[in-house]
Amino acid sequence: MALSIGIVGLPNVGKSTLFNALVKEAQAAAENFPFCTIEPNVGIVPVPDDRLQKLADIVKTEKIIPATVRFVDIAGLVAGAHKGEGLGNQFLAHIRETDAIAMVVRCFKNENVLHVAGKVNPTEDIKTIRLELILADMQTVEKMIASVERDKKSGNKEALTHHSALSKIHKDLNDEKLAMYTVMTDAEKESVKYIQLLTQKPILYIGNVAEEDLSRDPADFGLPSDAILICAKTEAELATLDEDEQKEYLTSLGLNESGLIRLVHQAFQTLGLEYYFTAGVQEVRAWTIHKGWTAPQAAGVIHTDFEKGFIRAEVMSYHDLVEFGSEIKVKEAGRLRVEGKEYIVKDGDILHYRFSG
Repeated sequence: MALSIGIVGLPNVGKSTLFNALVKEAQAAAENFPFCTIEPNVGIVPVPDDRLQKLADIVKTEKIIPATVRFVDIAGLVAGAHKGEGLGNQFLAHIRETDAIAMVVRCFKNENVLHVAGKVNPTEDIKTIRLELILADMQTVEKMIASVERDKKSGNKEALTHHSALSKIHKDLNDEKLAMYTVMTDAEKESVKYIQLLTQKPILYIGNVAEEDLSRDPADFGLPSDAILICAKTEAELATLDEDEQKEYLTSLGLNESGLIRLVHQAFQTLGLEYYFTAGVQEVRAWTIHKGWTAPQAAGVIHTDFEKGFIRAEVMSYHDLVEFGSEIKVKEAGRLRVEGKEYIVKDGDILHYRFSG
């Protein structure tokens, strides 16, 4: 499973510049006029992790497959997008299947770059985008309520549960509350899980700031405390540098990590994700899973047959393999464990599965 993030924001906030920097390719136009992103842009970005190269050196393989993040960049939203204003509404469907939404708001001032609202106001921009997401979801929910009414009248138990959940969500949306905060029973939650409402997705707030403001507090711009401050222009410049030059540039800015790494780390934390490794002469690979998954569930991301036919997992930690230098030495030291179906996989575990098939 690859983490998928939809990028939304008003026109001219730096979304496409940021997207280009994230995917390290000029796939999206980044011009100074509204709606320059006509088609949704999709980019697959590897998750940087120094552990992968160390594992590859130990098992002597040149093939490394990191975990990935799929970014989807759509046209800028404007007030009235849910009614078809601008172009953003046409592409909201493209982010319904993403795991999270990255909301990019403009915090930098530049008289040469137009702002669709006429002034830079991150707080108001967030309100505008949130409202458009809410109104788009209201349209979806209202259509579904209408379609389930007939089954509800017949007394169908599933339809009653579904209708109840939709009604609760609709009430909250009507009160301009995000659907992620709607209080529902477990059965109600399950009944609407497939709808993939925009306002049920975790939101990562990104403030696009001037380079000199990267070390400031998000609250200085009226952003949530967990917002990520990124300078899209700086990220674009970093994308053209080699690893050593990037580190030197970041150090000069007083930063330890690029905006991409900070964004990915926060996304993994927000969504409760982590990854484990498989390592052998053929390849070293990172597999993304949810925290708390058992060994069979984790095996399922490789192939469903691995989960169905799971027998056991041979497990060693990344730190043990690095310390002892080989799987044989880890085993000799008594650090290679055999775990069953109840084992909870931990971030950085190195697993080898035994399964029947």
